[in-house]
Amino acid sequence: MFKKIAITTSALALVAGVALTSQSTPAEAAKGWQVGVGIAGGLAAGAIIGSALSQPRYVAPPAYYPAPVYYPAPVVTYRPAPWTPAWYNYCSRKYRSFNPNTGYFLAYSGQYRFCQ
Repeated sequence: MFKKIAITTSALALVAGVALTSQSTPAEAAKGWQVGVGIAGGLAAGAIIGSALSQPRYVAPPAYYPAPVYYPAPVVTYRPAPWTPAWYNYCSRKYRSFNPNTGYFLAYSGQYRFCQ
């Protein structure tokens, strides 16, 4: 794989160098250092462009992720069985209007409800 990249980069560098030098080679520019600058610039441009094109492509993640599913935590409440001593203690502590003889308490709505 690296050999392909190196060959591709070199080929691009040579093509860019030839393109730059062929555009700026009048008869008087053939003498001197201008040709060398054109070739060096072409090689540098080809190397930069070739290395940029040979980089691995970034694969974007999918645009949609399904929403996570959240389950509510189970509600654990302690309620003792009716008519046990623990039930009497629980209801009398929780409701001030609890009647231990009937097992009912007076709710805010004005109705009597059984303590569960």
